[in-house]
Amino acid sequence: MLSTHSIGIFDSGVGGLTIFDHILQVLPEYNYIYLGDNARAPYGNHSFETILEYSWQATQWLFEQNCQLIIVACNTASAKALRTIQQKYLPHFYPNRKILGIIRPTAEVIGQYSITQSVGLLATQGTIVSKSYDLEVSKFFPNLNLYKQACPLLVPLIENNDIFSAGGIYFVEKYVKNLLNQSSKIDTILLGCTHYPIIKTLIENIIKKPKIKIINQGPLVAESLKKYLLKHTEIENLINKQRRVKFYTTEDTSKFLELSKAFFKKNIEVEKINLVSNA
Repeated sequence: MLSTHSIGIFDSGVGGLTIFDHILQVLPEYNYIYLGDNARAPYGNHSFETILEYSWQATQWLFEQNCQLIIVACNTASAKALRTIQQKYLPHFYPNRKILGIIRPTAEVIGQYSITQSVGLLATQGTIVSKSYDLEVSKFFPNLNLYKQACPLLVPLIENNDIFSAGGIYFVEKYVKNLLNQSSKIDTILLGCTHYPIIKTLIENIIKKPKIKIINQGPLVAESLKKYLLKHTEIENLINKQRRVKFYTTEDTSKFLELSKAFFKKNIEVEKINLVSNA
């Protein structure tokens, strides 16, 4: 375990590595701990109560490893658990720590990419049902039309290395076409799940319309975190700058390493841990 103060990155699986990869490119100097709850992934089809329980367990574990700030690199957990953790749990258990999601930093800028103000969202069932993107996007771009498509099978297919099989491609095509059929004005598609960037090229080939932009959250979240740390020096000053990075999973480490190759550009080492709640 790292004994120094770090930034924690949490996801239900390996998808959050697509966020972490961009964070490391923009902010390589800090210490980081990445936690993937692969044993219980995907979160997208679970109930609110279950997602909150799992997310809180991961949050506690990362704080126990001296993380001063946690980035929830999971859209489903950001949509269904983040607000409760921020408003109810942190003030009581960890009043001097911070936890941030990835939906708000995405919503703050997504309207800038669309000329027609018509954006399509591909996401998990949990993220779509939560309506978190509707709420956040409307705050910054009240005139933007957000068209949504739930993709319940994509994360399981990706995590099982079946996404580029005939069956996997069939479902990607189905979800993308269902989304585009909602409006001919859609000129931007947001990948609202951290697993989806690895199928960005596949989606582009299905659409065959170069004028439709496919937006990956990673660069948006990384720039938002950079601005946050510049603004909140009381947090930034507590985080060690030794470029130490550690990875943990709740699943078999060999499976995590195999899956991580598609999501992360660097060779990594990972340890297995078990998550339990202390609350």
